[in-house]
Amino acid sequence: MSRLLRLPALALAGVLALSACSSEVAAVDDAPSTPQLKTLDTGRDGLIAVEDRQPLPALAGTTLDEQPLDVTDYRGQVVVLNFWASWCPPCRAETPALLEVAAQTADLGVQLIGVNVKDERSSALAFERNQEVTYPSLYDQPGELLLRFRRIVPQTPPTTLIIDEQGRIAGFFAGQVRLSDLLGPVQQVAAEA
Repeated sequence: MSRLLRLPALALAGVLALSACSSEVAAVDDAPSTPQLKTLDTGRDGLIAVEDRQPLPALAGTTLDEQPLDVTDYRGQVVVLNFWASWCPPCRAETPALLEVAAQTADLGVQLIGVNVKDERSSALAFERNQEVTYPSLYDQPGELLLRFRRIVPQTPPTTLIIDEQGRIAGFFAGQVRLSDLLGPVQQVAAEA
């Protein structure tokens, strides 16, 4: 066989070998290491029916200020969880809305918590300082916390979740969130108690 004919044949053999291995890799990737989350079925308002809510996966680590934070410590409160990064234009654009939601729902006991993903600590801290962010953010530079949500949350920010008082995912917003999107649903989940 000539050299020119062998190269395409070798390439085809390589593709077939890789495709045969890919099903095995997918099976390993699907192995349960955290609770298996299902796709979230939200209504027009971004909320999930009470009977369809799933528990929030374990979410703990250190904040940008290097303080320990465990989201389960906020059980009994409504939590707004926002995945963000300083390099993300929609994240920057939605920050005023998140701060306003925090201000308007503080009396209801709502706690905002950020999860800063795939970012440099110094850039994230500068962003928080410039935007006057008042709530804590877990620091998730490698994206390990974000991976716990891989079946339901896009792996690039921003994404915002509402967590009910029982620690279940009660609302879901992919992409930039506006005050008009988020405030009503947060108030509604807070009123469930």
